[in-house]
Amino acid sequence: MIIADSFNLDLSFPTHHVSIRYLNIAGESNLVIDLITVSISIVEENIISSKFSIVKNNKEEVSFIKDISYAIKSINIANLSDTNKLEEVTNTLTSKIEYTWRINSK
Repeated sequence: MIIADSFNLDLSFPTHHVSIRYLNIAGESNLVIDLITVSISIVEENIISSKFSIVKNNKEEVSFIKDISYAIKSINIANLSDTNKLEEVTNTLTSKIEYTWRINSK
């Protein structure tokens, strides 16, 4: 129940209530476990299929830091008059960081 709550899932409940104890061949009462099926939708863009990194103290790290510094300096923050402008600057910075990471990481 706690796991379902942490993923905001709803537990399914049986539609037909039946006995969960049946007699086996030897006449002993065995418990049948009710299995619960949960469907979880996974959005494709949220699946990380590989992990990239930049090794410390190598040429890719130096290049990454240089490229990020240049990207930050090149963003125009002179006219942040409203939330739309701020969001535009944030999106630009995010794009530049993602691009710089992609070209410098392995």
